[in-house]
Amino acid sequence: MADLATTQDLVDRLGRPLTVDEATRAPALLKDASAKVRNHTGQIFTAVAGDVIVLRPVGVLLRLPQRPVTAVTSIAAVAPDGVATAAMSGWSWDGRDKVDLTYATWSADFTAPAWRDRMAPDTYQVTYDHGDATAPEIVVTTVCAMVLRTLLSPSMTPGMAGERIGAYSYQLQQGASSVGASVVMTQEDKDDLRRYGPRHTGTIAVEAG
Repeated sequence: MADLATTQDLVDRLGRPLTVDEATRAPALLKDASAKVRNHTGQIFTAVAGDVIVLRPVGVLLRLPQRPVTAVTSIAAVAPDGVATAAMSGWSWDGRDKVDLTYATWSADFTAPAWRDRMAPDTYQVTYDHGDATAPEIVVTTVCAMVLRTLLSPSMTPGMAGERIGAYSYQLQQGASSVGASVVMTQEDKDDLRRYGPRHTGTIAVEAG
């Protein structure tokens, strides 16, 4: 999966080329920061076509977890065995992130043996497209901030306020501390990403298997 920012994004914000050491470390840090942002928000951000997910509705509504949704291709009811599906028609997509099943009907597959003793399905398989061609600017900004704090940190030791190397020592400015060798998501980063997640309510995503 592509990183949510590039080394050129870092250069643009630094206003200078990366040093050899910075250029060596930057790709791994961009990967780590992108993973942390995706984990925190629950959003992929990059474009995905034909994504398949199994959801349990709230009432008659399915809420699609990835945004923005660009197309909903198909909805199928999932049989009790978790394998067989019955294609559906009559559902409606609101153009954003919800599918309404109020007027949905099932195909003839619903009468197959896999559906025996089940009056209605509990879960639905949704195939849809989502994501942006490019990551939102605030996401790029946040990833770069996380990486640059680490790249420019004067010490590889988290929380280090001073360091001695041989006969030499230096003290960081008052109130400062090193973030260490790993990228860290601050509360400010989370605040900047608040509009994207994390979500705590809505349709339940069902793990396959």
